Amino acid sequence: MQYQAPANDLRFLLFDVLGADKLHELEKYADATPDLISAVIDEAGKLAAEVIQPTNQVGDRQGCQYNPETHEVTTPDGFREAYTRFVEGGWTALDAPLQYGGQGLPHTLKFVVDEMVCSTNLSLGMYPGLTHGAISALYAHGSEELKDTYLEKLISGQWTGTMCLTEPQCGTDLGLIRTRAAPNDDGSYAIEGTKIWITGGEHDLVDNIVHLVLAKLPGAPDTTKGISLFVVPKVLPDTGERNRAFCGGLEHKMGIKGSATCVMNFEGAKG
Repeated sequence: MQYQAPANDLRFLLFDVLGADKLHELEKYADATPDLISAVIDEAGKLAAEVIQPTNQVGDRQGCQYNPETHEVTTPDGFREAYTRFVEGGWTALDAPLQYGGQGLPHTLKFVVDEMVCSTNLSLGMYPGLTHGAISALYAHGSEELKDTYLEKLISGQWTGTMCLTEPQCGTDLGLIRTRAAPNDDGSYAIEGTKIWITGGEHDLVDNIVHLVLAKLPGAPDTTKGISLFVVPKVLPDTGERNRAFCGGLEHKMGIKGSATCVMNFEGAKG
C-alpha cells in the first residue's frame, strides 16, 4: 500500500493548534514562514513515499548482516541509496545550527519530518535519528575543538553518530557500568569495555561513525555521578587510522531488523 503523507493534518496541527505559523516572527526563525513550512511538509511526504517506504519491507526480510572476520555490518538492499538521497536533500541538516552547516529551522518542523520518515521505515530512520542526538549533545556540551572536528560532518550526514550506554551486566542502572577511560599522555583517553543494544554501531551507510560512550575515569564514584561522556570515532579524523572500536555482533530482534543494533567492544579505543 502506497504511503500518503497526512499533509493537511500536519498543517492543521502546526498552524491551528501549535501556532507554528507565527514562528517566522522570531528573529531566529525568520525564514520559517508558513509557505516554507508547508513546502517542507510536502517534499518530506514525497521523499517518505517514493524513497523511504520502498526500503521498508526488504529491510525486515533481509535484516542487517554481520561479518565476524571483518567486524563489518551490511545494511539491507536499498538502504544505502535511500540514505544517500536523504543526505543529498539536506534532511539531516534541517534544524541544525547555521554555523556548522545546518539550516537553522525549528525543531518542531523536524519532528514532523521524523514522523513521516519513521512511519515509512523506522529502521532506516533510526540512523539519522541517533546522529541527531549526537549532534545535540556535542553542540550543547562539547569543546570548541570537538565541535569544529565533528559537527559539520555529522550535520551534513557524511558521518553518523551513536550513543553507547547499556552494558551486559546493567540495563537502566547506569551507575553499574564497567567501561573505563584511562588518561593518555596526549590528553586523550583509552576506552575499555563492552556496550550492548547500540543502534547504528556499525554499518555501511557512511565511512565514519562517531560513538558517544559513557565510561568512568580512574577513581570515579561507583554511581551515576562517576560517569563521563567520551567521543570515540570509528576512524580517527586527524590520522585516518581505524580506531579500536569494533562491532562484536548483532542483537537478535523481533522487528526493525534493518537497524543495526550492535554489541560494541572498545579495546583501548582512543576517546
